[in-house]
Formats: sequence, C-alpha cells, structure tokens
Amino acid sequence: MGVPVPRRRFPVFVLLIQIAIIASASPAALSVDVLKSTGGVPAHIAGRFRNPIGFQQSAFGQYFIFDRRAHAVFGIDEALESVWEIIQIGAEPGRIIDPTAFACAPDGTFVVADAPNNRERIQVFSPVGFRIGGFFLPGRVRARVVFENLVLNGIGTLQYTGTSILMSWPETGGLVTEFELGGAARRTFGLLRRTGHEDDRELHLALNSGIPLVDPTGGFYFVFQTGDPVFRKYDREGRLLFERHMQGHELDSALANLPTTWPTRKADEGELPLVQPTIRTAAVDRAGNLWVSFVVPYTYVFDRDGDKVRTIQFRAAGIVAPNGLFFGKNGRILVTPGLYAFEMAGQAGEAGSAGQGGSAGAGGSARPPVLPVPPVLPILPIPPVQAP
Repeated sequence: MGVPVPRRRFPVFVLLIQIAIIASASPAALSVDVLKSTGGVPAHIAGRFRNPIGFQQSAFGQYFIFDRRAHAVFGIDEALESVWEIIQIGAEPGRIIDPTAFACAPDGTFVVADAPNNRERIQVFSPVGFRIGGFFLPGRVRARVVFENLVLNGIGTLQYTGTSILMSWPETGGLVTEFELGGAARRTFGLLRRTGHEDDRELHLALNSGIPLVDPTGGFYFVFQTGDPVFRKYDREGRLLFERHMQGHELDSALANLPTTWPTRKADEGELPLVQPTIRTAAVDRAGNLWVSFVVPYTYVFDRDGDKVRTIQFRAAGIVAPNGLFFGKNGRILVTPGLYAFEMAGQAGEAGSAGQGGSAGAGGSARPPVLPVPPVLPILPIPPVQAP
C-alpha cells in the first residue's frame, strides 16, 4: 500500500473575507440622501390655509400660497411674518373658482387655471393680484390622470415662463403645447411615445400625459407621469436631445405592479380609463438638474446629461411625499404638502448623508461626495482536492 497523501484543506474564511470586501465596494451613489426640513411657513400662518398645494417664491422674495380648497391665492412676506389674500373666490374675471393649477414666474407674475361654469380658463395676474390677461381653452381637456382628487393632466400640468404657458396636451398630436398669454397656440412639439394601446385612444393619450418643464439653462424637459417612468430633454427649438428611463431599487415594487389592463370610470366626459400616475411631481433647479418625485416617497435627481446623481427622501415631522416642488431663493426647496423648506445639499445623518457642505447656493446643485472605493482583491484559486 502506498503512503496516504494528507488532504489539503482550503481556508474557507479567506474566501469569505474576499467576498465581503467585494460586497462592501457598492457604489456610494446608491445610498439615499435624507433632506431634513430647515424651516417653512410658521404654524400660526400655515393653519390659516385649507388645502395649500402651491408654495412658490418670486425673485424679490415674496412667497405665494395657492390654496385650492379656499379658491384663493395668498402672499407671505420674505420674513414669513405676515400673510394677505391676493386673489379671492369668484367666477368673474380677476377671481378664481374651482382652481386646478398655479405657477409663478421670477418677476412675481403668476397664472391660475380654474373652471367657471365648467369651462377651463387660464388667468395671468400681477404680483399684487391685478388681472393682466387670460383666456378660455378651446373645447375641454379630459381628466385622464387623477390622483388624490387632483387632475394631473392637461390644464393641471401648466408651467409659466413669464411670457408663455406650457401644457401637456396630447390631443394635439404632440406632448407639449405652448400658448401665448393671449391664448393663441404658439407651437406644439414632442412626438407621442408608443404605448401598445394605440387602438384605445383614451388610454393611449393618458399614457402620454406628463409634466412639461423649462430648463433655466436652455431647453425643456418632459416627464411622463403614467406607465413606465421616462423623461425626455428637448432643445429650445423643441428638437429631441435624449430620452431616459428612470430605474432604481426604490421603484422595483411599483414598476412590478404596473397594470396591463385598466378599468374604466365614469366622468363628466363619459367613460375614461382609470390610470394612476407613477410620478407625483417634478421640477428643474437653477443648474438645470431635473428632480422627479414618485408616488412612492422617493425623489430622483438627474443632471443635464440625463444621468441619475442623487436619490432623496424629504423628512419633516415624518417622511414627506411631495406633490409640489419649487426652487426658491438661495437654493432652498419649497415643498407641499406641509409648506416646508429644505436645503439642497442635505444633512449628515440617517440613510446616507448628502455631505457636510450645507446649501448648494442659488445657481448650483449639490451632489453627494464620492467615497473612496476599497480595492477589490482577486479571489484566490481553490486548490484541487487530492484523493488519498
């Protein structure tokens, strides 16, 4: 008989250590930045409002509160010490009734969409509330996307540039329609996306509803609010620059549960498909970064090239799921519900911090620091087991 050869035992703990090192090298960009409220409208003023869904600020500091349930617009001074009513309830010109949307320009002029006698109207006001223009929309835009009793398509998506008004209006055959302040349609741009439901017109149009946004650095964004979360970037002339699909593990469950068939609901316009949004709101900061808040309480930030650079959760008394975002003076983010204010750079602390840098400033965008990634050691080969 030969001499038995002892078995060589491979140190398994070495392999486990190497696997742990690889697992620890996950990119820091996957962490969630928790932005904690740094202020907002004081409680003794906020308690006056019934359903404030708009919280915006002019370049000269005045705040505007759009209170949908009160059918009114309020002003608050920059020091957040006094409040006054700017626009009152009423169907006549210069007042608002059944309002659905609000938008403010840097010069303090603002627009309100309402519906006197069930007709959709847009009015333009000066900072002190004088009516300086307005028009009725031709026909009626159907309420195809409704969430928490808010109409999120059509007139509910209006954006105000100070010289024109942008709306999502896929009935025209394009994603975005731009109106002059007198009501004339200036142009339509953006091809409708393929949905696989072109044979069902109402559903096809609902899946092409979205939020048009102005990029302060030039051009436009369009964020699809329903179905697969996608956004597009257009140049100043309305030419498509790129399209991006929004993905992340925070959205996995919501995307896995997207319907393939939609029930119908009865509305004033007849039977319409019941289409729920995947996106609650979106906005563009002064550096041209796109912020998208989903129905799940997370917000993704994309840079001007369309790359995701941050994942954010807003936290005040609890986690806040924004239905309104606005970038005010000094880089502060104004958020509804709650009338809270946040700093763009975030705070150190739970769930992955955005860094120690404080405010990002009026013209910049804060990104989380890039943490050094430990080197990945090669996995040693496992020696063959020799037979005795």
